[in-house]
Amino acid sequence: MPNPTTHNPISRPLTRRTLLRNLALTAAAVPLPKLTAQPQYGGSTGQQRGEMGRIAGAFRQQFSVPATSIAISRNGQFAYDQSAGMAVREHQTQVTQDSLFRIASLSKPITSVTIFTLLEQGKLNLTDKVFGPGAIFDNKYGKPPYKQWVTDITVDQLLTHTCGGWSNDANDPMMHNNGWDHTKLITETIANQPLTNQPGTHWAYSNFGYCILGRVIEQITGQPYDTYVKANILAPCGISTMQIAANKESQRAPNEVVYYGQYSEDPYKLNVTRMDSHGGWIASSTELVQFLNHVAGAPGIPAILKPATIKLMTTPAPAYPPGDARYARGWMVRNDGAGTWWHDGSLPGTTTIMVRTPTGFCWAALANTRTQPMNEINTAIDQMMWNMVRTVPSWNA
Repeated sequence: MPNPTTHNPISRPLTRRTLLRNLALTAAAVPLPKLTAQPQYGGSTGQQRGEMGRIAGAFRQQFSVPATSIAISRNGQFAYDQSAGMAVREHQTQVTQDSLFRIASLSKPITSVTIFTLLEQGKLNLTDKVFGPGAIFDNKYGKPPYKQWVTDITVDQLLTHTCGGWSNDANDPMMHNNGWDHTKLITETIANQPLTNQPGTHWAYSNFGYCILGRVIEQITGQPYDTYVKANILAPCGISTMQIAANKESQRAPNEVVYYGQYSEDPYKLNVTRMDSHGGWIASSTELVQFLNHVAGAPGIPAILKPATIKLMTTPAPAYPPGDARYARGWMVRNDGAGTWWHDGSLPGTTTIMVRTPTGFCWAALANTRTQPMNEINTAIDQMMWNMVRTVPSWNA
């Protein structure tokens, strides 16, 4: 998965049809707050929505994308959604707004929000050490002595990608030894793959660090990662179909698309299930927008996290290089104080983006392929969304 790319602030709308469906599915578990009434489509015209569809179509054509799924909300109300193209190209199966896509690294904000809810409950601190005697895991992943600096790693350094190593490069532990479970993978990696920097001093995007955070959640809650997240984060958002992906095409979930590799990439040679807390979720674009609206709240929608927690979660990591956009704790953020948060995601067969802006927008876009170089399609899907939202001048995005 690539490092997150920089973005401008926009968002996306949710449809009445999809919202009613999700309300019905989740009412028995956790009631959703009422949404305030707004004009259908958020005040956009048919001509503007047509232009938004043409922008998405041009993206699909340029990058040979079989299907895209897009949702946009404005001030907590769905203003636009569109799924177009082929969920299963071989059978000419059309994608729908219910279709589930691998979301890749959009999983990291979900893990981050979960960690911060545990922090608000007093069940852990960002300064807690992770490995070694007296730490969160004690000696669960091998016996001391550990490699240099391993016992110095804190929860916060995992969130900010400053743990000192295990970066997203050719040696990324998450992309090797697919037959190992989490326990063996973590035990062998900390024993045999030394850190290259003292924790807290260097930023390097780490899928493995977020894999460890998933195990932190399990250790603190006593529940499997996905079980806890579904019940305590997703269900209160009205989300019922998000789940951890299976690895094989034959194991796809109901309504899940097929993924198409380009440049000899095989989307089904990955252990995506093991990527759970850093890249393993599947979701619809609508569900991701619901999540975005609930994290910090919207008109009529209570926030999952308190304002002080949001501020901490979206404060850039000190070790991140200076620039217009910086990595915080599970999110990229604008460095100009504008208050835009986002994350992108990429795997063989997957390109994704989700954004929350200070102007009341939330949106997500999902595609079931990726090209090489990855940065081109990552940048393009982000720009596609900005261009779509800006076709409606009255939105002031």
